[in-house]
Amino acid sequence: MKKLFILMITLGLAYSGFAQTEEELKAQKAEKQAQIDALQAEANDIQAQIDALPGWETGAFGTIGANISGYNNWFARGAVNNSAGNIGITFNGFANLDREKDFWNNALNVNIGWIKNDNKDIDTDSDSFDPSNDVFSLTSLYGRKLSPKFAISALGEYRTTLLDNFNDPGYLDLGAGATWLPIENMVVSINPLNYNFVFSDMDAVFESSMGAKILVDYTKQVLGGVNFKSNFSTFQSYKSGDLSSWTWVNSFGYTLWKGIGLGFEFGMRQNKQEALGYALSQVDMMNPPSTLPDFDNVDNDLQTYWLFGLNYSF
Repeated sequence: MKKLFILMITLGLAYSGFAQTEEELKAQKAEKQAQIDALQAEANDIQAQIDALPGWETGAFGTIGANISGYNNWFARGAVNNSAGNIGITFNGFANLDREKDFWNNALNVNIGWIKNDNKDIDTDSDSFDPSNDVFSLTSLYGRKLSPKFAISALGEYRTTLLDNFNDPGYLDLGAGATWLPIENMVVSINPLNYNFVFSDMDAVFESSMGAKILVDYTKQVLGGVNFKSNFSTFQSYKSGDLSSWTWVNSFGYTLWKGIGLGFEFGMRQNKQEALGYALSQVDMMNPPSTLPDFDNVDNDLQTYWLFGLNYSF
């Protein structure tokens, strides 16, 4: 009995010592964790100061949409032996420099696509992928700040196609004016002194002129993998409304996994010179109509395109 009593006292003292050691370790852990939290807060503050320093901010995201199909002896459709496909690619990139006294914003938008619809039972259609979407736009805006919200600025913008008729037509705007920065990531540039250079083999349709250029751009990268860009550009000719045009492109990307997600782009444009150029290209000059298309009778229909598919954020 005495031995059992001594054993119980020994175990009790051992447990007491262990409990005391555990409490001491927990206290040391809490102390170290507090030091780590304090250091992490300092590191976050330093990173915030680094992010706030003037410098280049760059980003890019793009969308790929594709579908391919083939039919062999599929009697439910008219063309029983047919292969078809549609491939589209968009790319949006920007490089912006924001400093205390000035800024320099640069943006690139590319949307190209190919389409195929080959009826294997006839030889008159194309059996290859032919260009469909074809958009290229490069913009550069430099501003000297008068205040945090306003600046005097110079703008350059070039627009053309890449796959078909490169630089025919091509548009180069060079202008000077003022820029308003109403909110973060948004730029509104108004250039009353702007010359619109138009490059084309159809000199009778496409003409350069002086006018006013307005550019509105909003580019935003949001935490959670969301990328959004909206760009509106218009040129209003002082010479004739027939030489005016506007383009509005909206791009959206949502990242789901490791930079891969879903993307959507929608673009609209009205350009009477392009409408007339296309109408004249459709005229059979061997059997011309009694009245040829001109600026007075051509239909300046709204041009649109859209692309939905996989998206990759760089």
